[in-house]
Amino acid sequence: MGSEFERIDSERLFEGKIITAGRERFRYTDGQEVTREKVWHPGAVGVVAVDESHVWLTRQPREAVGASRSLEIPAGKLDMAGEERLACAKRELTEEIGKQAARWEEIFFFYTSPGFSDERVWLYLATGLSDASPGPSSGGEPEEDERIELVPWPLDQIDRAIAKCADSKSLIALLWLSQRLRQP
Repeated sequence: MGSEFERIDSERLFEGKIITAGRERFRYTDGQEVTREKVWHPGAVGVVAVDESHVWLTRQPREAVGASRSLEIPAGKLDMAGEERLACAKRELTEEIGKQAARWEEIFFFYTSPGFSDERVWLYLATGLSDASPGPSSGGEPEEDERIELVPWPLDQIDRAIAKCADSKSLIALLWLSQRLRQP
């Protein structure tokens, strides 16, 4: 069976604030056609914010999965028209934990669930942290419905953070950081 395919049809059935859902049809080079349900997502960024002794995390409610205190890295959607990924990461760092960073490094991106969604998350490493005051001049203000608790997690206890985390982007980021900390 051939693995190359082309999209031949796309139907959007629902458009919400965060996602769009629908169906797409594809034709493989051998002629077989398949229909797949799909969720379109604007993408997101996640920030691994590290100082000399902590990785800066948050706890916040995630009602969709019934979690009242989900342990996560600072992150946010790419939902502002024309905003670059790095600018979004900088804004989210300020909005969620009140920090800014002197140095930024794009780590990599990954698909969150490629079986049904095109959502990608770009991870950034932020170092040289300092306090920033939220507001329009610093890049953003917390959204009014966000309930974010700041969690400066000790780097020497990163394995405990990994064990307590159930959020995929945060697990990927923390596992990456754990590996990096173990390198000479």
